[in-house]
Formats: sequence, C-alpha cells, structure tokens
Amino acid sequence: MVFAKNGQLPIFPKIEIMLSGISLLVVIGLSIVFILIASSVFRLHPFLSLFLATLFLGFTVGIPGAAILEAVNTGFGSLLGYIGIIVILGSIIGVILEKSGAALRIADLILGLVGPKRPTLAMTLIGSVVSIPVFCDSGFIILSGLNKSIADRTKVARGSLALGLAAGLYTTHTLIPPTPGPVAAAGNLGASDYLGTVMLLGFVVAIPTLLVSHWFAKWRGATLKTDDLPVSLELKNLPPTWKSIFPILIPILLISVAAALKFAEIEHSFWSFLGQPVIALLIGVAFAFSLFPKIDKTYWNDWIGEGIKTAGPILVITGMGGAFGAVLKATPLAEWLAESVVNGSYSQLGFYGIAFLIASLLKTAQGSSTSALVITSSMLAPLCGVVGIESGIELGLLVMAIGGGSMAISHSNDSYFWVVSQFSGIEMKDAYRSYSLLTGIQGLVVFATVVVLYLALVGFA
Repeated sequence: MVFAKNGQLPIFPKIEIMLSGISLLVVIGLSIVFILIASSVFRLHPFLSLFLATLFLGFTVGIPGAAILEAVNTGFGSLLGYIGIIVILGSIIGVILEKSGAALRIADLILGLVGPKRPTLAMTLIGSVVSIPVFCDSGFIILSGLNKSIADRTKVARGSLALGLAAGLYTTHTLIPPTPGPVAAAGNLGASDYLGTVMLLGFVVAIPTLLVSHWFAKWRGATLKTDDLPVSLELKNLPPTWKSIFPILIPILLISVAAALKFAEIEHSFWSFLGQPVIALLIGVAFAFSLFPKIDKTYWNDWIGEGIKTAGPILVITGMGGAFGAVLKATPLAEWLAESVVNGSYSQLGFYGIAFLIASLLKTAQGSSTSALVITSSMLAPLCGVVGIESGIELGLLVMAIGGGSMAISHSNDSYFWVVSQFSGIEMKDAYRSYSLLTGIQGLVVFATVVVLYLALVGFA
C-alpha cells in the first residue's frame, strides 16, 4: 500500500473500472444526494449516511468489494491517526473551560476591555474567543446570561447582544482550529502540517466576518422582541483571569510561532516540536488542569471523560469522511479532472467556489456545520493535487471556503438555531428573519474574503 504525500489518504493501484467521465460524476452526485436525504429527511446519523454512500459509490463505480473494504479501513484509520488526538485534546480543554467557569471569566475580561459603550461588539468578541475551544452550542448557553445583565446595564436591545454573541461563536466555530470542524477539514485535505497557517488565515478571514456580523446585529437586533427570560449569571468564585485564558492562549501562540518560523524557512527543532498541534494542545490541557477546583478524581475522571465523549461523534464522522475520500481516490475522477485542467476548463478559484457551494448545500440540508466541513473536505481531498492546490496557503484558503459554506444557512434542522432562539427569547419567525439571514451573510462574507486573499496571495504571486 502506498500513501499520499500528506500521510493520510492511501494511493490505491488503479483498477479497471466500468464507469468514468460523466457517468462517474452522476454516481458521485447520487452519493451526495443520498447523504443529504438520509441525514436530513430520514434523520440517519451522518456516520451511517457516509458509510452507506461510500459503499454505494464503490460498488456502483465497479471497484471490487475487497478493494472497497481496504479503502474504507485504511482511509478511516489513517485519518484518525493523524488528527484524532488533536480533536480529543481540544474537546477536553473546552469542557474544562466550560465547567470551571473560565469561559465566563474570559467573557468578563473582554467586556471590561471593550467597555460598556460597545456592548454588542463586546458580545461578538466574547463569542469569537470562547468558541475557539468550546462548541458554539455550549458557549451560547454558558454566556446567554450576560445578555440580560449587559442589556439592563447599557440599555441596548437584548436582541442585538444575542445576535452578536451567536455570530461571534459561530464564526470561530467554523473557521479557526483547534475547533474540531476546521481541524478535521484540514486533516482531510492534507493540511495538518500547515495547521498554524490555517489558524492564522482563520483569524484574518474572521475579522471582516465579525465586523459585518456586528453591524448586522446592531441594526437587525434592535427591532427584535425578546421574552424576558431569567438571568443565571454568577461571576463569583471564578478562576483567575490568567488561569482562564492560558489554556487557549498558550497553544495558539506555540502553533503560531512554529508556523511563522516555517514560513520564514527558519529551522528551530525546539519551537517546531512545541508548535506541533498535538504537543501545543497537550500543554494547553496541562494549563487547563490548574482550573480544577481541587485535586479530586471526580474532576479528573468526569471532566476529562466528558471531553473525550464530546470528541467521539466528531471522530467517527471524520474517520468515515476519510473512508469516503479514500474510495473516491480509487476512482478515475482525478485523471478525468486532470484532463479538464489541461484543456483549460478548470481553475483553482472555481474549485474554491465548488467547495463553498457543496458545503452550503450540506449545511442547509442536514444542519451540522461540522458534518458539512468533514464531508465536503473528504469529497474534495483527492482532487486538490490535480487542481494544483498544494501549498499551505492554498490548502488553508480551501479550508476557509468550506468553513464559509458550512455557515450557510442555519435554520430549524440545526441544534444551534434552537439554542440561539430559545436562550435569547427570540421568536422562531424572527429567528429566521434575523439569525438565519445573518448566517447566510456570514458565509458570503467568508467566501468573498477568501477570493480577495487568493488574488492577493496566490493569484497575483
């Protein structure tokens, strides 16, 4: 068995396959449609949807059964072996921040820095920081009590604060590692070695997205009526600020330093080792341990166990996404697309547009941003080399394009939609007209930013 350069998806010997060209595209399209219908209409778990679609693709194209199973096993295991630990460590940090109250302490810090005159901006920034390690659903539940408290203090519409918080959480949830979705997408695409670059691009793409989100939240949120929900906010007995922020700050700094050194072509084994995502996040976990109220096996077992349990569904979907990509790689699609590229009928920028559209379709149909990130990246991974998307910047921008698509559009089949509407007191019809509309705008802003960055960093290079 020969492995691809990124060490993840295997390169299988080419098999005499019955289908190719347009027929092959039709089968791949039917596989995507099956995933959409199975997960959105029949509510089948994405793992099973992907598994069945993978088998359907392999058998219909004409790959022998033994080769399909080999592709499934190798694609599943090799991808998890590459990014599985990263996802688990990030989830552990997120659970500890949530349960220790450190997420609230970080929110209080940002609110103090931004000031009481910019409460909507403060809530947007709070959400964007907290959601890097904490899932956006949990983050909104934890921080929703701030909305009523700050609204009463500043006389700003509570709807504006709710939309700002929701948008901030959502942005980094889909764009910036070590959130599991972007990490899994980077792993699928062979960009795990460039995770620092992906992270830096995520921060850059997030800036205009957050600015537009802040403006929309102030404008649209001011017209929303919200139920007067009780406040459950307690800022006493929280961990110190430095303890709260270090589990996030230290891994980001270590990964960023290693990425900067690599970009500058500076060899430094010590910083390169510390900047490996697994090591950086392990150090973050060590700092997170200081947030335990006391040294007790209850915290060690329960909190860490919950973090691992949270990572479980992400890992199985990610692994099956790798299996789908491995079977796709065994088809002649890459060769067929290569001919299109040679004939001048394909472009990298067009490929980013396709990635955005596929992720948008998956997100809108089945509700999960993480699933949209994983499935889209696994589908497109075998084609990156053919289109010439190989550098860290090109792969990072592809992760951003998929992340933008996985934002649009959040509605009733998305658990986060219900968390935002119910915990903010916004009526469902108004949530569609405000929050769902906002997620669509966010996705378009992300893709527009990707296009600008591509033209600046790649297209004009």
